[in-house]
Amino acid sequence: MEFKESSLGTPSAAASNAYAQGLTQFQGFWIPSRSVPTSSIIAFQKYFQALDDDIIVVSKPKSGTTWLKALVFSIVNRHHYTFSNTPLNSTNPHLLVPYLDIHLYKENPNPDLSTISSPRLFSTHLPYPMLADSIKRSNCRIVYITRNPFDIIVSLWHFFRFMDDWSVEDCFEMFCRGEEGYGPFWDHALGYWNMSLEKPSNVLFLRYEELKEDPVAQTKRLAAFLGFPFSIEEEKTGMVNQIVDFCSFNNLKDLEVNKTGKNPGSIIPNNKLFFRSGKVGDYVNHLSPTAVERLSNILEEKLSGSDLTFK
Repeated sequence: MEFKESSLGTPSAAASNAYAQGLTQFQGFWIPSRSVPTSSIIAFQKYFQALDDDIIVVSKPKSGTTWLKALVFSIVNRHHYTFSNTPLNSTNPHLLVPYLDIHLYKENPNPDLSTISSPRLFSTHLPYPMLADSIKRSNCRIVYITRNPFDIIVSLWHFFRFMDDWSVEDCFEMFCRGEEGYGPFWDHALGYWNMSLEKPSNVLFLRYEELKEDPVAQTKRLAAFLGFPFSIEEEKTGMVNQIVDFCSFNNLKDLEVNKTGKNPGSIIPNNKLFFRSGKVGDYVNHLSPTAVERLSNILEEKLSGSDLTFK
């Protein structure tokens, strides 16, 4: 599919309006209120009490969230499960590392989280300014993953076509305006980038492309940050490679739970939507050079003054 230059700035009214109805501007960001009522965010901010050994996975949608959750769960629980009996064989990663705002505080404004074994694993798409103050005050660990925004656009377009009849042009325009879910993208990324520089022992900034390029090195880096480093013996016996292989896109995609399952209470109709292609650079098949240049210029402006860049 070619992104025609003539279509820029003229998204179809049906698709644009359909998605706009699902977005609410809240605390400086655009929240997809179809799945995240502002009441659940407020409850999370008010009642969540972080523990120092909590681990929180954070991302913008379609940035490698599912993959990162599988890796974090496997690293932390590698002494509790084998690859044959790990819950990942029968449970989608999003249920094993639940969303604070989308699931836990949406179902109950003040859920009892005291029975969850340590370290507790949580996740969110919320930007850093919207996190509960208890997280910012604690010594818990935040793992943030981001991705080339051009690939995010294409992945978002594919992902939400089941819900809205929108085009890749519509998605692109929305992104350029900063009006996508949990956007603007640049503010979301900058928030965690800056905190990773200020508090490197508490916030790890990962890039999807680097994880794809060298998954073994990045998985070792991730494990060390989480406080679960691989021993010399584990490295010799291939534990790192085994986790990388088990959590690979192809393996997770082929598990029955991710081919035919559906997460309870989710607006996503089936788990296979979480596993489309996972490729780096797919945007070149959908966005014209003119479109890429336009968004590149926007990013350069929005990220100026920081060292944050995207290839």
